[in-house]
Amino acid sequence: MKKDTIRELVVLSGKGGTGKTSITASFAVLAEHAVLADCDVDAADLHLLLTPHVEQRHDFFSGREAIIDPLECTGCGLCLDVCRFDALRTNGTDYWVDPVGCEGCGVCVRFCAAKAIDFPERQCGEWMQSTTRCGPMVHAHLGVAAENSGKLVATVREQALKLAVDRQFPLIISDGPPGIGCPVIASLSGVSLALVITEPSLSGLHDLQRVLALARHFSVPTVVCVNKWNINPRLAERIEAAALSAGAAITGRIRYDRAVTQAQLQRKAVVEMDAAVADDIRLVWQQISQML
Repeated sequence: MKKDTIRELVVLSGKGGTGKTSITASFAVLAEHAVLADCDVDAADLHLLLTPHVEQRHDFFSGREAIIDPLECTGCGLCLDVCRFDALRTNGTDYWVDPVGCEGCGVCVRFCAAKAIDFPERQCGEWMQSTTRCGPMVHAHLGVAAENSGKLVATVREQALKLAVDRQFPLIISDGPPGIGCPVIASLSGVSLALVITEPSLSGLHDLQRVLALARHFSVPTVVCVNKWNINPRLAERIEAAALSAGAAITGRIRYDRAVTQAQLQRKAVVEMDAAVADDIRLVWQQISQML
């Protein structure tokens, strides 16, 4: 199977807590021959519902980190003066770099006359290839205070595409991060279809509009689903009208149902349980499948 024949669906949300990951997990159960990708590398949680068995682990390196060699350091203190990020520390005798504060700019390396500062690549996290009851999955974990989450998202997507090609799977389902930041852009660009999950609240409406604007910028076909619509039906209608006026299609509604929480406690997707909300999700998936 060629790369250009593989379809990719990304599930996004303008804010956290809309039910994006629960719906993605349900799609994973309903789909046939799909590779799963968790692109929410800052706070990955798709694994909590799909219980993957990790087959491969790979370190993720991005950017560089200054490290002072105490045997070479002459204690001149110039590095302390030139660091604009206040990442250098000293006790009056020894000097060292705070790895959380270091931005990897390399200025201290450039000005160290003793050449006592190493500048290796920084390990920012890891990405994994796993198996789940729904199929293969690529997911990742960004390190504490680490940056470059967009680059890690790109790595997850690249590996998911490679896996789909190798195993002849026609579809990739990605659980994207919330918001409109760098990891969202890395998750969204170039996909076949974006599904935005929102909720009937004012913050849900405002954040939805920002995501739709971002999708338009990248010319990505986008559809919208209102989750927990029955909490505020009038606002759900207002959100759907706003989505239509922004050029997005509506794929249906999903009701609020405590069965979702019960499924999470059992580490299941809600469509694996006998619940009314599962029927709503199946209807949404049928429409998504036809669009893909």
